[in-house]
Amino acid sequence: MASLMEELIDILEQEYEVYRQLIPIADEKTRVIVKNDLTSLQAITAKEQLAVDQISALEHKRNELMLNIRTVINRKDGEFTLKTLIGLMEKQPKEQRALSLIHDNLKSTIQRLVEINNRNKSLIEQSLEMIEFNMNFIQSTRMSPGNNTYTKGASQYDSQSQVTGMFDAMQ
Repeated sequence: MASLMEELIDILEQEYEVYRQLIPIADEKTRVIVKNDLTSLQAITAKEQLAVDQISALEHKRNELMLNIRTVINRKDGEFTLKTLIGLMEKQPKEQRALSLIHDNLKSTIQRLVEINNRNKSLIEQSLEMIEFNMNFIQSTRMSPGNNTYTKGASQYDSQSQVTGMFDAMQ
């Protein structure tokens, strides 16, 4: 089981490193979203996708290792998490300490990424709302014929001043 534990710790350290590398990428993504630089946003998204692919592969290996460890220690009931495993490692303080440390590091790093991604999500939603507002405004100015001033005969509009577009081409 010692080799399984060493392999698990190694996989978790690799995952931690990839997550840690995502933090500056996510911070850069915030700056790019604020600047509205779509080209840079696409490049950052490609970097993120590579990291997600790495994490997915590592997660698959981690799940296999956890299943093997669970089989070795003959745990069949309930959920078997890293926290559960740490609690069962009382007779192996070195491995328990290493697992606990990497667990805490992963947890804090992932929490930081969640915060940054929530901020980015909010910025993107605000940007989309602004785009929708602008599109509605442009559409409403194109749809309203004549001048938009009220007169005594408000039920009638000036048919001579029909606007076909938003800009006056004669100027």
